[in-house]
Amino acid sequence: MLNLIRKDMILQKKTLPFMLLFLFIYLFVNVSTSWVAIVFCIVIIMNAFQTDETSSANLLLNSLPYTRKEIVSSKYIGALIFIFLTLLTIFIGNWMIHREIMQWEVLLFITSIVMGLISFAFPFSYLFNSKYLLIGFGGVFVIYMVTLSFIPNLNDRVREVVQTVLSLDNSLFYLGIILSAALLYVLSWILSIRIYSRKVF
Repeated sequence: MLNLIRKDMILQKKTLPFMLLFLFIYLFVNVSTSWVAIVFCIVIIMNAFQTDETSSANLLLNSLPYTRKEIVSSKYIGALIFIFLTLLTIFIGNWMIHREIMQWEVLLFITSIVMGLISFAFPFSYLFNSKYLLIGFGGVFVIYMVTLSFIPNLNDRVREVVQTVLSLDNSLFYLGIILSAALLYVLSWILSIRIYSRKVF
């Protein structure tokens, strides 16, 4: 299974450094670090997922001495590695550019959100196809933009809610969030294995 994870890293060797460099540059812009981190994590992870989505790639993977459980598990473990690399880039970049050390609460919040989104994205993509997920995200974006025309200060409200959550000085609260995200991630992992094991290529 380590070779499968390594394969994803090698396939991303051109895209990943560019994305991380772009992410590092993006820290100069006055944009929410949490929002940037979440978007970049999702883009990098789903880009890695799409490389094995063609029928020919699946046929090749299933002809190799790997079980379907190992193939799915490598994606979930790889996603955690991509999250770590993205957060590490942001942590170092934030310290070098702004001389600020990111709070552990922010890192946990970003990790929890990304793990939660991936928990829904992977099973959906295994069941259908990630292109439909992209269409769905596009639809949600359109709905969000339409909503902005009716609620102009929606972005500010969302930002205030996030800031309120991050300002809570309660370690148990953050521990509950990350444990909930981890549980959802594991359940998603199990579901994806069941879905992929039943697929016919």
